[in-house]
Amino acid sequence: MNGSDPAVERGSGNVFADLDLPDADAHRLKAEIVSRIDAIVRQRGITQTDAARLLGLSQPDVSRLLRGDFRDYSLERLLRLLTRLGRDVDIVIRQRRSTTGGRLRIAASETV
Repeated sequence: MNGSDPAVERGSGNVFADLDLPDADAHRLKAEIVSRIDAIVRQRGITQTDAARLLGLSQPDVSRLLRGDFRDYSLERLLRLLTRLGRDVDIVIRQRRSTTGGRLRIAASETV
């Protein structure tokens, strides 16, 4: 270190938006869904091979997914993976709360 403090910039809460990626809200939502899938697999204490069988994927695909390589997965497909793990998925559409437009977000009624 050269003795000077590095500049710190507060993030928006969405790293994808901070990186100016297109469809940042969708990327964040997908990341949250994958995080929940990972938590369920860990909580159950099952192997990636067993998870693959449950999800209808190959073990290498499960490995890539859980490492954050979900670019090729649609939101719909990720939601279907949650249902295969025994979770109900409800989609709620409501009037926007801000003047800047609508947003995508996920809310869970449980931690895992």
